[in-house]
Formats: sequence, C-alpha cells, structure tokens
Amino acid sequence: MSNESAPRADAQGQDIEQLVASRLRDVPDFPEPGVVFKDVTPLLADGAAFAAVNRHLADRHRGKVDLVAGIEARGFIFGAALAHELGVGFVPVRKAGKLPGATRGVSYDLEYGSARIEIHEDAFVGGERVLVMDDVLATGGTARATCQLLEEAGAEIVAIETVIELSFLGGRSKLGGYQVDTLYTV
Repeated sequence: MSNESAPRADAQGQDIEQLVASRLRDVPDFPEPGVVFKDVTPLLADGAAFAAVNRHLADRHRGKVDLVAGIEARGFIFGAALAHELGVGFVPVRKAGKLPGATRGVSYDLEYGSARIEIHEDAFVGGERVLVMDDVLATGGTARATCQLLEEAGAEIVAIETVIELSFLGGRSKLGGYQVDTLYTV
C-alpha cells in the first residue's frame, strides 16, 4: 500500500518526488557490469534537499512511531536523521558480527547466497511501534528479513519507508501485509 497524501513541496516549489529525482546520480556498472546504481550521496550533500526529505518523512510518521530502525548502511543516515526529527530512538539493523554485546539475528536468502542481519538483544522490550527505514527498496529480501527480526523481538511494524524504489525488481511483492511508502519510484 502506498501513501496517498499529496506531495509536499520544498522551499523551491518542487514536489518531494521531483526533489529526490533531481538529487540522484546514476553510476553505471556498479557494483557489477550491467547494473545502474542509484547513488543518494548528492541528495545527502545538499543540506536543504536532505532537510526537505527528512521533514516530509517526519510529517508522514509523526506521532505514529516509538522507534525508527535503519537498515545498514544508508538506512542509518536517513533513519537516524528521521528519528531525531521525530524525537524518538533509533535502532541500527546491522550485518552479522558488527554489533558489540548480545544480539539476535535472522538469516535470509539473497539472489546469490545468503546474509544475516542483527540487532541488539535489548533493542526492544515489546510492543514498540517501529518504522523501518532504508534508502532503496530493491528485491525486498533485506526489508522482509528486517521486519521478521523486529517482530520476533516484539516490535510492531508501522511501515517500511524508502527514499527510492526500484519497482522493476519486484521487492514490494515480498512485503505483503506491510505498509510500504517510498518517495521516488524507478
């Protein structure tokens, strides 16, 4: 399900989708030949644009979440900024072996191989309303595994939010039952 609210304009009058699109850079053949990587670093480098995106995301979720969970690595950037704007806590969802102390994790399949993500064992006490944040929704595997992990820890997933969705990869189809919002769809 997508957010049906009207696009919010930034200070220059662009709607948020146009703003995001105008601040992306295509990097051909990265990380491998034939792939066109959607680079968000120009958006992050533009303070006014990054602030407009953050305000837009916060307006969509204000008063509805207790925590923001950001998926490594760029989900940390967007998620931490959003948590700050909302006045709520932030939970990093990391690749296996990157968090100190006791963790809980989940393994999941990738196109070629598998991966594992983890959170701190004490990240949730149970019942927290959580927004899952990442920069890109591609195949949906990492977002799906993140939701599974957080729910096993006792969290309630309010929504999954991404800056970009690569719709041709069909990731949204793996996230049935969750509200999925994105700012810009390719």
